[in-house]
Amino acid sequence: MKNKTIAFFDTKPYDREVFEKVNKNFEYNLKFFESKLTEETAILAKEADTVCIFVNDQLTQARIDILKNFGINLVALRSAGYNNVDLKAAYGNMHIVRVPAYSPYAVAEHTVALILSLNRKIHKAYYRVKDNNFTINGFKGFDMHGKTVGVIGTGKIGKIFIEIMSGFGMKILASDPFPDLEFAKSKSVEYVELDHLYRESDIISLNCPMTKETYHLINEKSIRKMKSNVMIVNTGRGQLIDTRALIEGLKNKQIGSAALDVYEEESKYFFEDFSNEIIDDDTLSILLSLNNVLITSHQGFFTEEALNNIATTTLENVTEFFEGKNLTNEICYRCPGPGCAKEKTGKCF
Repeated sequence: MKNKTIAFFDTKPYDREVFEKVNKNFEYNLKFFESKLTEETAILAKEADTVCIFVNDQLTQARIDILKNFGINLVALRSAGYNNVDLKAAYGNMHIVRVPAYSPYAVAEHTVALILSLNRKIHKAYYRVKDNNFTINGFKGFDMHGKTVGVIGTGKIGKIFIEIMSGFGMKILASDPFPDLEFAKSKSVEYVELDHLYRESDIISLNCPMTKETYHLINEKSIRKMKSNVMIVNTGRGQLIDTRALIEGLKNKQIGSAALDVYEEESKYFFEDFSNEIIDDDTLSILLSLNNVLITSHQGFFTEEALNNIATTTLENVTEFFEGKNLTNEICYRCPGPGCAKEKTGKCF
């Protein structure tokens, strides 16, 4: 594919490194841009044949129209989530492909790391000992053995997370609109209604996608149903949690602690360096100030294996399109509902 150019937006040095390495097997012409995709920066893709975007690039109607005018008919997401895409606007105008499974182990293992760090205050202990302070006051945690973990979303990531947590001897409750009963039986998992999960769980982990049904799944109403002092962990999407309701729950002690790898207004800050600037997001500033909140900057996916899988699948998706093949990982707003042509043609329209 030496004659085809891919324009990459919102890229970092590690994106360039891994895509250039993997591209040796594909031979595309890769153009990397640090800026996010906007109406102003879309001009950078004028000479490209397709565009590749990340989770904080918003693919709106206006941006789709600009790219379409450039003759671009495919946008490749180098992510699993696609809530940043106006799928309705794209339908019939732009094929959208994604990376549905790059490394579920990476995200599941990061989820466990957050739980352990938050529970045993490992992140605080590190800095205290670095100052030659060897006291352990304030570091008391709890035995995870015998506690109940509620898992919302039992896709690939959720299932791997469940397998790991089973090793701690925890009782596992799960909620998913499409329960895998065979898996549940093999892992001693109990599928329950959300209210039951909220009421009984000591730890709640969000491992579901962001959809209109899951938007602000954790909110003032659902928090009131939870066990006092519950730990909430989110490695899914920031919009799964109403952040203001989360803060209020932390303040009134209904929520004991929270670990967040995502934040609903993260697009301005995450993946960027603001160490010499003042954060002007008051909500994020409050979260950062709370000593029972642990935040990482959307790094759950960030392993060598995951990056290689993302790059490989992304370039395979692009190759399928240019070779006229079925688009294995295409998505549209009709998927998998009526009107989606993918079952017959291999493409959504």
